[in-house]
Amino acid sequence: MARRTSLALRVAPGHPSSTALRALRVLEEVGANSAPLSVTDVAQRVGIDRAVAYRMLVTLFGAGYLLRDASGRRYRLSHKLVSLSRHLLIESRRTELVRECLDDLAAQTLESVHYSLLEGMETVLVQRAKGRQIVSVNFEIGERSRLHYTAIGKAVLAFQDSAFIERVIAAGLPRRATRTITGPDALRAECARNRAQGYAYDDFEFAEDMRCVAVPVFEPSGKVESGISISGPIPRFDHAKLDALRDRMLVAARRLSEGLSGR
Repeated sequence: MARRTSLALRVAPGHPSSTALRALRVLEEVGANSAPLSVTDVAQRVGIDRAVAYRMLVTLFGAGYLLRDASGRRYRLSHKLVSLSRHLLIESRRTELVRECLDDLAAQTLESVHYSLLEGMETVLVQRAKGRQIVSVNFEIGERSRLHYTAIGKAVLAFQDSAFIERVIAAGLPRRATRTITGPDALRAECARNRAQGYAYDDFEFAEDMRCVAVPVFEPSGKVESGISISGPIPRFDHAKLDALRDRMLVAARRLSEGLSGR
């Protein structure tokens, strides 16, 4: 009985359509069973009149959400729901691919690895894999940062069009640490350099006691909307360490980009 009423409990307050709710409950019930259901089956399981169940099933069949068996008396789900949810399925696959990539990098490097998305004129950290180092830099899921003073921000910014870069400059380039880039020409040059080399460093630009390296991840369209970064304390993160991490990250990011493209 709880399953039958769960849909109604999830509906936002207001004036929901009771007809629509019943139709969705019928759809849920059909989908919850591996074998096709008859009108009587649905009426009993959902707790509605048989005539109402029939109208709901016929309507959902006519709309393409249900199929009928050879007898024409039993109903099952069609693949239309799969088509409707394709974006969710793709996103779920992305999450899985990113997790595999981060876990593999963390295992190789022993460092914490972060995956961030471009949102507006900031990056937001959405996934991470913790390393095994006793002293490490671990940012929290949901943390945001400006594009001009982090390695991940600069790695993503470098692959945006010039108009976007100019909007970032126009919004201001506040200083965060000793070497934060605050000049428009300096940031333009940094973007050109990072785009050419395919990665970005943060060397005392976000904080005085850490360095970071980041690489972009390419979408199937060729655009860059995300990237991978690794940060660490200065005593362990010298330039040789950054270069070694960079090489592993470039390989991982290329594989992730290929995975997102289905190749």
